[in-house]
Amino acid sequence: MLSLPIVDSSPAAPGPIEPIEAGASKGTYAFVSLGCPKNLIDSEKMLGHLAIDGYTLVSEPRGADFVIVNTCGFIESSRQESKAVIREMLALKEQGQTRGVLVAGCLPERLGAKLLEELPGVNGIVGVFARDEIVKLADRMIGGSNEQRMVFRPAPIRALDDRARLRITPKHFAYLKISEGCDRTCTFCAIPKMRGKHATKPMELVLDEARELADDGVRELNIVAQDTTYYGMDLYGQTRLADLLRELEQVEGIDWIRLLYLYPMYFTDELIGVIADSSKIIPYLDMPLQHVSDAVLKRMQRRVNRAQTEKLVETLRKRIPNLVMRTTFITGFPGETDAQFDELKDFVTTMRFERMGVFTYSFEPDTPAVKLDGHLPEAVKEARRDELMALQQQIAFEFGDSLVGYELDVLIDEKVDDETWVGRSFADAPEIDGVVYVRGDNLPIGEFLPVEIEARQDYDLVGTAVTVEVE
Repeated sequence: MLSLPIVDSSPAAPGPIEPIEAGASKGTYAFVSLGCPKNLIDSEKMLGHLAIDGYTLVSEPRGADFVIVNTCGFIESSRQESKAVIREMLALKEQGQTRGVLVAGCLPERLGAKLLEELPGVNGIVGVFARDEIVKLADRMIGGSNEQRMVFRPAPIRALDDRARLRITPKHFAYLKISEGCDRTCTFCAIPKMRGKHATKPMELVLDEARELADDGVRELNIVAQDTTYYGMDLYGQTRLADLLRELEQVEGIDWIRLLYLYPMYFTDELIGVIADSSKIIPYLDMPLQHVSDAVLKRMQRRVNRAQTEKLVETLRKRIPNLVMRTTFITGFPGETDAQFDELKDFVTTMRFERMGVFTYSFEPDTPAVKLDGHLPEAVKEARRDELMALQQQIAFEFGDSLVGYELDVLIDEKVDDETWVGRSFADAPEIDGVVYVRGDNLPIGEFLPVEIEARQDYDLVGTAVTVEVE
């Protein structure tokens, strides 16, 4: 999960948002963004609305007029994290350090009025699809009104407009959401209950947003959705991710396009060809698989089987040079036997995914999986997770070792000290994968530099920037 602390907005304000004149502020607020990159985009959109309306973002909650917590409600652990942060902010309110606490995002969407019953000190809540009304909630709170503390809106037919965001990612990379919601019926997942059915963002709107981000200095676009490969089905009657990618390649200023959250269905020959032939779409695919046993996949209602998955991975490896694949798996799904877990271990060992995450099955009360038989003890789920990650660690370390001695283009993200910088290669998605520690003098943040990889340090790489001589 991506968890961003309270941050100052000043380094990454996009062009369309004008700075507030001195003395014009309606009030000050601090912001905490929790959860996935899709939630982060919602946070940035709310920040944009508040900036345009005259509110001032500050880096510390103490002394701010109010605090907004944009929450994650995906699984129990993320809900507990969100509630812990809310309670922390409510404690500041009780101490007189802030006047109010507003809560947004997936947790209110999932719990509704129950959230206010559990945390009555919260001044107001706004659901996922009411995010654009955060200013109204802030105005009511600042004005002392205790009316209409809850604002919810139904899931839209089309994905919401994400332009005019106040970005809290570094200036040189951003997330671009191309659709909202999900039509998959995975039995373990509550996302459709929080995010609604799949809703494609029209291609023209996606491209306008991409151009806005490029104009603001973005070099790397990270494409996100709940189900990226399904893009276009509801709006155009067919999947059109390949068409969208062709158009995104034409956006000036963008150097890397990274694809995340690709469901294994709807990988067409055309789409694979576009990825393979592109100079901007980097050979990095994030494709969550969740399991490989046909019996478990059927209980998960994933609508794919092992043979199809193996054929797809083989095709992707064959057609896309230097492909780096990231995936995720769930251990301890109800009814998972020792033999089925052994099957998963064999698959991981054979497929050798360069990047992989493992989660234990989370008992989610409002999902179909809770009615399945064979629920396993937490200790079993965790032991299987640890065993699978131990297998993956060796694979990941060997992949890192294989890059030593090569020269890679690295996007410089930040400075560590006068001699060390942190960057990422094409194989490293922001906030998810490892990084490249780069030695050099006065390296420019947000630029691509050739780096000679000299060593592996756990999941990270270490290298030296290569001096490029100019003729």
